Amino acid sequence: MWENDLQMQESLSSYTVKTFTWMFLGLLATFAVAIGGYMTGAIFYVFAIPYFHILLLIAELAVVLFLSARLQHLRPGTARALFFAYAVLNGVVFSAYFLIFSMTSLVLVFAMTAVYFGGMALYGYFTKTDLSRLRPILIGGLVFLILFGILSLFLPLGMMDRVVCLVGIAVFMGFTAYDTQKIQAYYQAFQGDQAMLERASIISALQLYLDFINLFLYLLRFLGKNKR
Repeated sequence: MWENDLQMQESLSSYTVKTFTWMFLGLLATFAVAIGGYMTGAIFYVFAIPYFHILLLIAELAVVLFLSARLQHLRPGTARALFFAYAVLNGVVFSAYFLIFSMTSLVLVFAMTAVYFGGMALYGYFTKTDLSRLRPILIGGLVFLILFGILSLFLPLGMMDRVVCLVGIAVFMGFTAYDTQKIQAYYQAFQGDQAMLERASIISALQLYLDFINLFLYLLRFLGKNKR
């Protein structure tokens, strides 16, 4: 019995590592495209295209929505391709941050994000507490962030920006722990269905990728220094 439990735990560990590996490769693709776009100057030509940023946003949303809605029907290879397509599109967006923020700020904030993200991921994996109870709070915080983002397009809400950044940091640190624990739930739910486990691994990688990216952006807004 003990040996069977150990074998299952080792399998869960391997599955978790694989999921985080996909997330890491997605981040690597994003930052490689971002740095490449900035270093080559391609970003200036790309964003010179009229309404390109709107088209880019629509494409990103379309990929995420399609991947989430069609997950059970996609081949694992197709799901991975869509994940990396999103990561590359996001890399084009991120190349603009190299024009706005100093390289020192970007590196330091990235390192801080990795530390916070890693700590919350470890907590989510090892804790015995059921983090699903946090979901309503996290969703409420996410709705607040979305509503603030929409209102900021029409009203001067700059004075609240630092408060919103702190809320965003807290929300996505919480999501990191919650989404890490969900990997175990997916593993237990889809044992015996290898194809579904592969799909679930990709959607978990996407969720963790988004947690990292959003945590990075809120930390950057809160701590980053613009180029002078």
